[in-house]
Amino acid sequence: MKQISILIPKGAILGSLEGTRQLFSEVNNFFRARGEEPLFNVQLVGLSKETPLSGGLFTVHADLLINEVQKADLIVIPALDGDLQISLQNNRDFIPWIINQYENGAEVASLCLGAFLLASTGLLKGRKCATHWLAANQFRQLFPEVDLVTEKIITDEHGIYSSGGAFSYLNLILYLIEKYAGRDIAILAAKVFAIEIDREEQSSFTIFQGQKAHEDEPIKKAQEFIEQNFQDKISVDDLASKFALGRRNLERRFKKATSNTVAEYMQRVKMEAAKKSLETGRKTVNEIMYDVGYSDTKAFRTIFKKITGLAPVDYRNKYNKEMIA
Repeated sequence: MKQISILIPKGAILGSLEGTRQLFSEVNNFFRARGEEPLFNVQLVGLSKETPLSGGLFTVHADLLINEVQKADLIVIPALDGDLQISLQNNRDFIPWIINQYENGAEVASLCLGAFLLASTGLLKGRKCATHWLAANQFRQLFPEVDLVTEKIITDEHGIYSSGGAFSYLNLILYLIEKYAGRDIAILAAKVFAIEIDREEQSSFTIFQGQKAHEDEPIKKAQEFIEQNFQDKISVDDLASKFALGRRNLERRFKKATSNTVAEYMQRVKMEAAKKSLETGRKTVNEIMYDVGYSDTKAFRTIFKKITGLAPVDYRNKYNKEMIA
């Protein structure tokens, strides 16, 4: 029987904690229904016997404290809420325990913003990790040694897993159920809980927010200039000249400050404007393409799909209710 230790961090989001417990527990019911032994021993593991969540609205009772867990097969770190710096400080006592369990063979999965606690262990150094796109800039600042993949819903490297934003954690739990219990059980769980199985990307949900939490003022001004003039054709040389920087110096500082090249930043700003037009307006794809400064249809569609995971028409059909009507 696999030992599933679902952590109860201070400041955890109750939904991801309870949703995980429900899914793994229901798998046990599936096995019982066909006359087989349960597959999982699901336990809530805390730093104290009772942990208040959501400002005291709820209290979660731990089955075990961390020092009472002999050996976990899978540790699940639920999503965190509120000020993440404070959450990490409040939950620092989990860190050596997680490291020790991993070194003794446990696998570890983080859900949404639980990635911040997982990254604090150092186990993600040089590895891929997903989290909520809203927290991407803060995550990169705190953990530059981690390869953050904002487009992915699931990462899986060397027994360490992570999920993308919010309720996409359900897809990671299904992924783990399939790994441990088989495809048929994962499909059954997906149907019982009405979860779309095999979702891989969260790109279509992402809203681009230029990283401006840095101290490089000329680069901030360059970012603002791009955002205010995205319809125009702006070259790197134009920017370098406007802000009195050498081209190579501008490119180096821009990448360091924003985690994007100048060209990538321009593309993201243009595509964000295109997305908003597709969501709310009645213009054709070509009209929107020209509005955001593209004249090459193939290039526009290729970049749009690369960034959102969808073709422009599919994106509009997904989000524009007026056009569907």
